[in-house]
Amino acid sequence: MKIAIGADHGGYELKQKLVEHLRGKGHDVRDVGTDSTTAVDYPVFARRVAEAVAGGQAERGIMIDGAGIGSSMVANKVPGVRAAMAYDVSSARNGREHNDANLLTLGAGLIGAALAAQIVDVFLTTDCTEARHQRRVAMINDTASAAAAGGATMAGLTDTDMARVLQKLESLVGGASMGGPLNHGGYHGGPCVGTCPDTARRFIELGARRFTAGPDSPGRIPDELARYIDHTILKPDATVQMIDKVIAEAREFSFRSVCVNPCWVKRVADGLRGTRVLTCSVVGFPLGTNTPDIKGMETRKAIRDGAKEIDMVINVGRLKAGDDEYVLKDILAVTEACRDGAAVSKVILETALLTNEEKVRACELSKKARANFVKTSTGFASGGATAEDVALMASVVRGAGMEVKASGGIRSFDDARRMIEAGATRLGASASIAIVQEAQKTAKN
Repeated sequence: MKIAIGADHGGYELKQKLVEHLRGKGHDVRDVGTDSTTAVDYPVFARRVAEAVAGGQAERGIMIDGAGIGSSMVANKVPGVRAAMAYDVSSARNGREHNDANLLTLGAGLIGAALAAQIVDVFLTTDCTEARHQRRVAMINDTASAAAAGGATMAGLTDTDMARVLQKLESLVGGASMGGPLNHGGYHGGPCVGTCPDTARRFIELGARRFTAGPDSPGRIPDELARYIDHTILKPDATVQMIDKVIAEAREFSFRSVCVNPCWVKRVADGLRGTRVLTCSVVGFPLGTNTPDIKGMETRKAIRDGAKEIDMVINVGRLKAGDDEYVLKDILAVTEACRDGAAVSKVILETALLTNEEKVRACELSKKARANFVKTSTGFASGGATAEDVALMASVVRGAGMEVKASGGIRSFDDARRMIEAGATRLGASASIAIVQEAQKTAKN
C-alpha cells in the first residue's frame, strides 16, 4: 500500500520507527518530513500528508505530533480527507470501520512505539464494509462538498483581488489608502501605530492585539497606552492583597497583561477571567540560572495554570562565556513549551549586563528559537531598559516578525514614549497607572 507519513519535531522519533516498521511490512512509504527534532510547525507537515492522500499520491496517510489532535484538525481542512485520531487499537478500528478514515493521526506524547505499530497495522488492514457505515461516510463527504461550494476561499485570489480587499477593509476603519501592490515580507509601508494613530485605534476596536513599528520613527503615540503595558508585580514580598489589587487595577485600566511570579498565576488567571487582560508568568526569574529542563517544566506548569504569555530569563553567564549552543537549548526549552501551549514567549536578555555584541547574539539565538519577543531586563539588575538597547534589539529581530518588550526603570510617560519610539511594542512597568494617567493628562493638554 502507498502510505504518506509525516511528523513534527515531537513525533519525529516515532515516525522513524514507524517508517521502518511499515517498510518491513512491504508498504511503499513516502516520508514528507520533518527530518530532525529541530522545532517545526505541525500544520505544515499535516497538510503535506493530507494533500498526498487527497491528490492520490498515497492511499492512506499517517501524521504524528505531540497529541495528534491539532494534526487531525489541519488534515480535515483538506477536501477529500477523513482524518481520525487514534490512541488505541479500538479507536483505530472504529475510525476505519465506521468512518472510512483515510488519514491517521497519532500523539507521540500519549503512546509508545509498540502500541503505535499495532494501531497502524489495524488502521491499514481494516475496511469499511457495512452499508450503514458507507451511507454515513457518503453524508460526511456530501457535507464537505456543500461547505466547499458555499464558502469563500483565499486560494484563487490574485494580488489585485487582495489589494481591493485590503483597500475595502481600510475604508471601513477610515484610514488612508495603502495603494500599490502587495509587499510580501519586510515592512508593509502602510499605516502604523505612530504614523496613523487614529487608524490604529479603530483596528484595536476591531480586535487587533498588537502593532509592529515600521522602520521609521513612529511619531505620536496613541492615547491607548495601557494596551502596550504588562502590569507587573514581581516583588518577593508580594502578598495576596497586593496581587488582588493589581488584578483590580488591570481590570479597570485594561492593560495588556498582568505579569507575576509563577505561584500567583492561577489566582491572576481566575481574577482576569472574562476580560481581555492576559496572564503572564516569569520563568527562571530573576537570575536565569535554572537548567533548561527546569525552565521547560516551569513554563508548562504556568501555562496549565492559565498563563498566556511567558517571560523567561536567559542564562547570562553562559552567553557571556560564548556557549551559544547551551543558550539556544535554554531558550528552546521555553519556546517549544509555549508553542505546545499556544502561549507567547518573551526572552529577557538582561541588557545591563551585556555588551552590544552579546545583545545581538542573544537576539539572534532568540530568533533561531522562534521566540515572539525579546525583552530588555528583569528590573532586578544594575540597570533597566534604554532606548538605545531597544533600537538595537528591534533592528535585529524586526525582520523575523518578532517584537521588543522594554522593561526596567520605566516610570513616566516620557520613558514609555521613548521606548515606543525606539521600537518597543510592549512595556513592562510597575508604575503602569501613573504612566497611563500622565498620558491621559498629556492628551487633554
